[in-house]
Amino acid sequence: MTVSAFLQDQIRALCRTYEVTIVANTDDRGSLRRLNLDAELVPVAISRDIDLRRDVLALLDLYLLFRKRKFNLVHSITPKAGLLSMTAGKLAGIPVRIHTFTGQVWAARSGATRYLLKRADKVTVFCATRVLTDSQSQLQFLIAEGVVGVGQCRVLANGSLCGVDPCRFRPNAAARLRVRDECSIPEDASVFLFVGRLKKDKGVLDLARAFAQVARQRRNAYLLWAGPDEDRMEGEIRSLCSSCAERVRFTGRTRFPEQYMAAADIICLPSYREGFGNVVIEAAAAGIPAIASRIYGLTDAVEDGATGCLHQAGNWEELAQAMESLAANDSLRLQLGLQARARASRDFAQQSLTEAWLAFYVEQLAAEAASAAALPV
Repeated sequence: MTVSAFLQDQIRALCRTYEVTIVANTDDRGSLRRLNLDAELVPVAISRDIDLRRDVLALLDLYLLFRKRKFNLVHSITPKAGLLSMTAGKLAGIPVRIHTFTGQVWAARSGATRYLLKRADKVTVFCATRVLTDSQSQLQFLIAEGVVGVGQCRVLANGSLCGVDPCRFRPNAAARLRVRDECSIPEDASVFLFVGRLKKDKGVLDLARAFAQVARQRRNAYLLWAGPDEDRMEGEIRSLCSSCAERVRFTGRTRFPEQYMAAADIICLPSYREGFGNVVIEAAAAGIPAIASRIYGLTDAVEDGATGCLHQAGNWEELAQAMESLAANDSLRLQLGLQARARASRDFAQQSLTEAWLAFYVEQLAAEAASAAALPV
């Protein structure tokens, strides 16, 4: 899912210069071929949740793979893959080990859980030779929390994991009409959109509560959910929206989020933790303003009052006020959408991120080569 949603352009570019192997938790060996990616796929069962037995087995599998293949560089993206890959890479002697932080699971936790997950990120950093984050505010958070040191971590280009493709994410009148027709949403409705995994940490229950309040006053308001329901949240969401259930739509997992963004008027991301929030700039490229929580990561993706509105995380009443404000003011919403589209194209173009990624690889591999050459024989 990570490769499909975020990394296709980078992998295609890497494949023109390097021999690329993708390690992922999948048994679908034809997935890369369907994405037209000329890379090798090696399945390793890296679970998202903590599972000590499976995690040890995955660590062993990665270690054996790295020892056998002797990769020049290993780059990990997600939290669990980062911990296991960086640890296995260090043990196997991989010379260049890079991890990209895309948000911290422990940022919204407390007590022993926060401590242990934070320590896991520190282990990842210890085992890596270089660390990246996908936003400046996340970088400052990691420095303040003592996870990384000053100068130990950096952000590529202006941030985000992969940038946005303005040819794919754009205003699309035909898609807008088609999706609304398929979802039985009137053409003149105000459509709020959530794109992503349906999880409590994403603030989905706050959004459901806020929409229920907005829907009582605004009879043409609809809420569209696009993404996998990993935590079985649909039932609770429907319960919270019982008074307006006929105006709530669930699409499930989708490979074409741009279609739903074209059909929407406002994207909502009331998350409690986010490294950057790439869906915000994707929607921005489609001319849609965002309503998002005021947390690190999202403060990089949204310029409050210029490309969208920010609210206090967990404050669903403030979220509802922002939703009502934009739904009631067409001229403001369109102005924010135009400014969001201009910023997405200017600051977060996918090509710029891909070029920065490639340049970073060249830099790291060259530094390792120079270091190896300086060692006594």
